[in-house]
Amino acid sequence: MKTINTYLTFNGNCEEAFNFYQSIFGGAFSSLMRFDSMPPSDDFKIPAEQAQKIMHMSLPMGDTVLMGSDTFAAFGSPAQTGNNFSISASTETKEEADHIFKALSEGGKVTMPMADSFWNAYFGSLTDQFGINWMIGYDYPAE
Repeated sequence: MKTINTYLTFNGNCEEAFNFYQSIFGGAFSSLMRFDSMPPSDDFKIPAEQAQKIMHMSLPMGDTVLMGSDTFAAFGSPAQTGNNFSISASTETKEEADHIFKALSEGGKVTMPMADSFWNAYFGSLTDQFGINWMIGYDYPAE
């Protein structure tokens, strides 16, 4: 296992929240991607009013990274206290990602099967049998 981090989900105010956290903990954002940076897809259209919302944002904090994004109706139900976070596990290998994903998804619900992503990672998400949201990923080496 490479790292375990917390991933927060917001209903449109991720950037505001992360600016608040940064004002307290300091540091610099290591990632900030908006929905309009996603490649075009016939399967999923980003509503114009959501294009500038946060697709992914990261703030290193000590030995961990606080990560987050916005959500909206096209993704399903809105974020609510109790379902507005995930545990993000980054693995050392693609095989380790598959093993962990398969084990955690038994008795749970897969929300995004493991697959290659446009951000150069192998990634999937699920809710385990206890109602905990997980994001499992393996980052491909930089070319």
